[in-house]
Amino acid sequence: MQLIAIKTRLVEQNSDLVETILDSISSQKLKIENGDIIAVASKVVATAQNQVKKLDVVKLSEQARKLARAYALEPNFVEIVLQEADRVYGGVQKALLTLKDDILTANAGVDHKNAPKGYAVAWPKEPFKTAEKLRKGISEAIGKRVGVIIVDSRVTPLRLGTTGLALAVAGFEPVKDHRGEADLYGKTILITRHALADDLASAAHLLMGESDEQTPFVLIKGAPVKTAEHVESSSLLISPEECLYTKYVLKGVVKERL
Repeated sequence: MQLIAIKTRLVEQNSDLVETILDSISSQKLKIENGDIIAVASKVVATAQNQVKKLDVVKLSEQARKLARAYALEPNFVEIVLQEADRVYGGVQKALLTLKDDILTANAGVDHKNAPKGYAVAWPKEPFKTAEKLRKGISEAIGKRVGVIIVDSRVTPLRLGTTGLALAVAGFEPVKDHRGEADLYGKTILITRHALADDLASAAHLLMGESDEQTPFVLIKGAPVKTAEHVESSSLLISPEECLYTKYVLKGVVKERL
């Protein structure tokens, strides 16, 4: 498998992302082939969709003021998080734990980083529909069958730092189910499902970086995935009742260490 970082000009609001992606890849004298996957940073998708929020025009709620005091956050920023989040569970200094589109994430995906001064950027609107729109636009423009991943960053419980998250995918199956297969010793695998899209998102995230790299696209060649005509958001998700973390932690259940 090969991953190639794609630099581009600064993506602005209302930019044509299909055109920007194809121009950027062409400028590096690269070609897109059947089966290639294009990873796209969620921030540029959100920016192109005008998901850039001006902080000083937000009308503050009392809840935003309280949460801002409790977790050392800017009240206007917290208000935008509240508008974007489906649920807020609490937080730590500088971050709120939220549920957004059935994903546990910090600050409902709202971020100051790589946004103009005085602004914050929210997650893209309808990310799966957007990924499919990008896939279709690229495929029609070049006559090749491609996949798309919209990549964001996330934190992992009790681990320091960010890794990649496949916020949405199009054109390939994002998870491989190994249940029922045999392991090295012939034992039947009972629960393992491989999050292929998240692994690819993390690999792309490594090349994209987290500061001023200006590398919002990564061309992935030779990925071990199976093509799919239509991908539902449910194919990436697990219910809170089945999740090892949320079933207990979000219900406030605390058990003593053994």
